[in-house]
Amino acid sequence: MYELTVGYADQVTVEQQQTTPVVPRRRTRRDEIIEIAVGLFAARGYHGVSMDDIGSAAGVTGPALYHHFAGKEAMLVAALIPVSEGLLEGGRSRVSQHDSNAQAALGSLIDFHVEFALANPAVIALHLHELDRLPEEPRRQIRRLQRLYVEEWVNVLTALRPELSAGEARVLAHAAFGLMNSTPFLGGEVDRERRAGLLRAATLAALIG
Repeated sequence: MYELTVGYADQVTVEQQQTTPVVPRRRTRRDEIIEIAVGLFAARGYHGVSMDDIGSAAGVTGPALYHHFAGKEAMLVAALIPVSEGLLEGGRSRVSQHDSNAQAALGSLIDFHVEFALANPAVIALHLHELDRLPEEPRRQIRRLQRLYVEEWVNVLTALRPELSAGEARVLAHAAFGLMNSTPFLGGEVDRERRAGLLRAATLAALIG
């Protein structure tokens, strides 16, 4: 399925030339409220934030929020499920673009996840600390989406490194996520571009050895 023919640096250049710009979806008021809630949950913890706190930060009364959400729990679900769906969709897209080149597919996956992690540190912190607050069904849905995303990485890693079992590749994939998802804990003393480069290099080194 995969051929190791193109170097990582070369493939990034080719990919940049072939990428078609995507017009982002217009942000809604609901999106803005979710973003505010995520930031507050990540900073104070789920139980440390009330609907009134979120309403105040969003410039509306607490009761007015119920026009958009049934409560804090619904906000948590609305914040976390689309993220997991987006990661799976994006990961599959990156892999499908390089279905004959495992090395390029891995580089593309790393680029994709590093950009996600740098853009969404509050979401990552929320996921790490608050996922168990969700009801069983949405929590199971998120776990399933996550497992499918991990398997995209496992398939690429086992193609690139045939000596690895699926279980071993899974261990490496989770270790890579630990590296890339460290963004909530990184200070601002290093600029974003340099942080991205360091995270990409560290992740690639951890996976390739």
